[in-house]
Amino acid sequence: MNYTKYLLAMLCLIMANVVTAQDESDSKFNLVANGGIGYGIVNNDDEADYNLNSNSGELLINFKLSERTGIATGVGLYELTGNGFNSLGNFFHQRSFIKVPVLLTQDYSFNENFKMLASFGVYGQGIVKDEYRFVNNTQEDVFEGWNFGAQIGVGLLYDVTKEFSLGVNFTGQSDFTRLESNSGSGINDEQRMKILNTIGMVFMLKL
Repeated sequence: MNYTKYLLAMLCLIMANVVTAQDESDSKFNLVANGGIGYGIVNNDDEADYNLNSNSGELLINFKLSERTGIATGVGLYELTGNGFNSLGNFFHQRSFIKVPVLLTQDYSFNENFKMLASFGVYGQGIVKDEYRFVNNTQEDVFEGWNFGAQIGVGLLYDVTKEFSLGVNFTGQSDFTRLESNSGSGINDEQRMKILNTIGMVFMLKL
């Protein structure tokens, strides 16, 4: 499932329903949507580490505390896929999870049209789907539950209008708590995403 397309469609729908934009000086809220592709490293306690590709998107509401500083939160949808191996054999791993970040944001204008939006904060994420496909069988819901981590992001945006900006975005994150495997899954381990880097598009709309 391509979450980026869904987020972009949602953003276009919101923009179509914005009848009157507030004056720039009165605007306190921004809608920030980003989506992209990347890769991550799964770090296991007992089994070998392996890499996963990512397809992700986030939809955030940013509240400006001052001219440059804000706080943002929202929801992200991530899908990870890739090959690996463990004591049960070679497998194809597919994992989907939902992420809720809480971020401190900082924006800086280079000139009238170009600006940077940086963010740093923490997140909680919960597994929606977790599937390991081996040669002879498929294990579902091997890992479940929520864990937590920290992330940083940098976006370079161009102001198309006074209310709408678009650009490129980079996000890096790392879990600092681990997920535990289910006792009946045949896999006995704990793991976390050691690193997950994503690059893609970012859109910002003043509400």
